[in-house]
This record gives sequence, structure tokens and C-alpha cells, in this order.
Amino acid sequence: MGLVTLPLDGHVHSEWSWDAPMGSMEHSCAQAVDFGLPAIAFTEHLDHTVWRVALDALDENDHLATLSTPDGQLTPPEFDASGYLEAIERCREQFPSLLILSGLEIGEPHWHAAATAKVLGAGQFDRVLGSLHCLPDGDGFAEPPGLYGHRVAAEVVRQYLAEVARLVTESDVFSVLAHIDYPIRCWPEQEAGPFDPSAFEEEFRHALRVTAQSGRVLEINTRIPLHSTLVRWWHEEGGEAVTFGSDAHEPSAVARGFREAADMAEAHGFRPGQDPYDFWARVD
Repeated sequence: MGLVTLPLDGHVHSEWSWDAPMGSMEHSCAQAVDFGLPAIAFTEHLDHTVWRVALDALDENDHLATLSTPDGQLTPPEFDASGYLEAIERCREQFPSLLILSGLEIGEPHWHAAATAKVLGAGQFDRVLGSLHCLPDGDGFAEPPGLYGHRVAAEVVRQYLAEVARLVTESDVFSVLAHIDYPIRCWPEQEAGPFDPSAFEEEFRHALRVTAQSGRVLEINTRIPLHSTLVRWWHEEGGEAVTFGSDAHEPSAVARGFREAADMAEAHGFRPGQDPYDFWARVD
């Protein structure tokens, strides 16, 4: 492909995200400069959903375990918007050659409109991602790892994609849909076999179509490689643009897999904009 520079990493977490104990905004910026990135966006977690954590599946020193009550209820800590925005300004002064975007990754914003609006009103956030981490489970909520243990895996994925469509239609606070393949990260392959996106084509296409019709951008998240079929379906369903996100929770993961992800996006009809930090737009 021969890119002069890598794309913007539009999904990075630092010490300002409650689930990134190894995160560092300063070191992530240094990593981005070393890699030749044109820009980086610190999209810190803003979460308000309380969910059940499967403590028996975690090491006692796991960060989620330390934040949970003895019965496994996890309440995300409050986001320090002012401290975070001050840190952004310090890094902008320290790394003048790097475009540093402020941002948030908002979990389930359609469930927490008032709390979300309060934080968004605290300052300037350049890049806002919408994400879905939890699903209803009995009288509470759980993430996919806590659902696969007692539910059919295919049903979890179908429920997730249906909720993604509701997220898109019921909230207008974000411009980028993050990790549409989130439940696949912990897909129970031993019990359910290898994940095959074609088994969920109708559900994926519906979620992608709703997202495209809303004018949102689809994130190619490289935490695990996004299946190329989903990028093809995004183009076929009218998606106008993609962006790239490492979902890094520590500096060493910034821009992981970006060469391969950029090649895949180009192969499916998306190209860089005039500026290297622009969204990649479709080319028909």
C-alpha cells in the first residue's frame, strides 16, 4: 500500500480511563510520535451502567475484581473531566508536532442521557465514540463474558446487534460507532465453534444500515482484527466513512495492526482524506 503515514489512532485510553491502570497519556503520545502517527485521540471511558462481573473467572488482582463489590457488582468510577482536559493541554505543549484530540468513549449513552450530557458540557471533546459493553441480564446487566456462561452464544450476539441499532437511533451524542464486534472478543469457540459472521449477516447488516443512515462513522477496531466481511457489508449498506482505533489501554498498543487495517479498508473502497487525521471516505 505504501502509506507515507499511518492513520490517526482514534481510540486510545490513558490513566484517565478507569479500566486502564497501565495507561499513560504522555507515553502514548511518545509512542505515537515514534510510530509516525499524524494524530492521536484520547477517548476515555465514560460509563454509568452498573453491571455484574463474573468474579470466579478473574484473578483476585485483576483490576475489575478490585473495583467490584463482594457480590460482583461493578460501579464505574466518576470521570474527572477537568483533570483530563488539563492533561490534554499539557501533552499538546509537550508534543507540538502531534495533533492530540480530546475525546470520550461513552458506554450505552442511550441509557444515560442526562449523566452523559452533564459531562459533555464540561469542556471540548473533539472525538466522541458511542459503544455498547453491557446487555440486560435478569434484573441487572452483564458484559458478554458474563453472558456466554449461561446463555446460547448466538443469542448473545443477536441481542447485542439489536441493541447497537437502538444505541444509534436513540442517542445523537456520538459520531463514531466503536467496536461493533465487541462480543466476538470473548466468543466461546470451544463450545460454539469458530465465529462465522455469515451466521449473523442479517443482524450485522441491519445494525450497519442503521448506522450508515444516521451519518455515523464505523470504527475499524484493531483490538482483534475486524473481520473484512463486516467492512464489505458496511460499504454495501451505504457507510460513508471509517476510522481506525487500537483501543489501546497501555502505550505499547497504540496503532497496533494499523497497516493491515488500512490495507483492508482500502481494499473495500475507503481512502484517506486530504489530511492524514481525516476519516477515510468511501470511493464508489
